[in-house]
Amino acid sequence: MRRVCASLTACLCLSASALSMAAELTLDLPGGPRHWQTSALLNHPQAREIEIPADVAYKRVMYYRAVPLASLLEGVQAGDHLQVVASDGFAAELPAAPVLAQSAATAWLAIEDPARPWPALAKGKPSAGPFYLVWSEPQKSDIGTEQWPYQVASIRLLAPVAKRFPALLPAANSAPDVQAGFAQFQKNCLACHRLNGAGDAQFGPDLNLPFNPTEYFATDFLARYIRDPQNLRRWPQGRMPGFSQEALSDEQLGQLLAYLRHMAGRKVVSAP
Repeated sequence: MRRVCASLTACLCLSASALSMAAELTLDLPGGPRHWQTSALLNHPQAREIEIPADVAYKRVMYYRAVPLASLLEGVQAGDHLQVVASDGFAAELPAAPVLAQSAATAWLAIEDPARPWPALAKGKPSAGPFYLVWSEPQKSDIGTEQWPYQVASIRLLAPVAKRFPALLPAANSAPDVQAGFAQFQKNCLACHRLNGAGDAQFGPDLNLPFNPTEYFATDFLARYIRDPQNLRRWPQGRMPGFSQEALSDEQLGQLLAYLRHMAGRKVVSAP
């Protein structure tokens, strides 16, 4: 009898644990807010098992239960702009077009099943769950590593970055590489960093106030830092990932640096 009671207690504890791990995703879209529970997403009509050969978060092949993200974005148009916000303040900016595309890379919302939790991202760290935006064949749409947000809490439709945050804009007559660098900044940096106090991220430091990194990194050290932060400045608590040639080509890195140098001369300081 004790053995039966013990087994029943264990089952109840496991059930309670699974329920406690269930999560909620908030979608703030044209039709109004909608909330998806883990169980509903796992049982979504379009949910399926997928393989991601080169997972950005886990750096290996991963298998997920996932739904095409486009299937959740009712009312969103290709010209719209999305922001995917993680529980730690990471805020990935995404044009809607590649998310909705049917013939290029495919955006999937991977759902962590409480009964089969994903592995930890590192020792002492949580998993990438409860929700994780992953891509099939990302190279077909030039999807960057910062466009794989994990621990996702919400997805919302917003105006484009340039309209929301004019303090990020380079001068209208700036060089083409500066303009291209602004696009690289939005894609690769804005998810973690603000600039001139502008942006929604709550993750990394401002990249222009009080000083721009081009003002305190000598010669080519900023480029080296972006490529491999820990190789240049070892810091156990450092969370910035390195950007490989595949993620950010030398040409694109040069454009990003041109934008940062340009913005060093366009500081916008808010009134106290």
